[in-house]
Amino acid sequence: MKLKLAESDNELQQILELQNANHYNNVSSTLQKSDGFVTVSHDFDLLSNMNKKAKQIIAVDNGKVIGYALVMLKEFKNMIPVLIPMFDMFQNIAYHDIKLDDLNYYVMGQVCIAQEYRGKGIFKSLYQKHKEVYSPQFELCLTEVASNNLRSMKAHQKIGFKILHTYSDTTNEWNILSWDWK
Repeated sequence: MKLKLAESDNELQQILELQNANHYNNVSSTLQKSDGFVTVSHDFDLLSNMNKKAKQIIAVDNGKVIGYALVMLKEFKNMIPVLIPMFDMFQNIAYHDIKLDDLNYYVMGQVCIAQEYRGKGIFKSLYQKHKEVYSPQFELCLTEVASNNLRSMKAHQKIGFKILHTYSDTTNEWNILSWDWK
């Protein structure tokens, strides 16, 4: 297995296939509780445009994408309607007395590991690769995780993410998490 930046349309398509397989609509409630799930679905054009601006971090085993951690820059905030409220909140949430919107950050757009590869440290490795590649350019990595996605919450906190804010919408209760790189 190796960690790398996504470079080809084939790799982007494999990200979408892994995303679809782990989307909450396609995962049983039992598996959601034990293994987690992803909430947002990207289309190829959006993912390709995101990748052109900031390469996505992927884990590959024998040419197959078995994990990914997506970079979502501020400029894409209006491209996924379900995420707009999160980006809007950044105007009102402070981090060390500075509004998030005034800081140099990007959003971890989503992280997912193929079921048969979970528990092998790939999650942590994907995040470490993010820090290696993007910490020279950004102060914070932000993400949003559903409160009932316990596996994801624990994994993010183990990496070093801290809860900045919790809120509810019509779909779920959400935690906005930050990982300070400065």
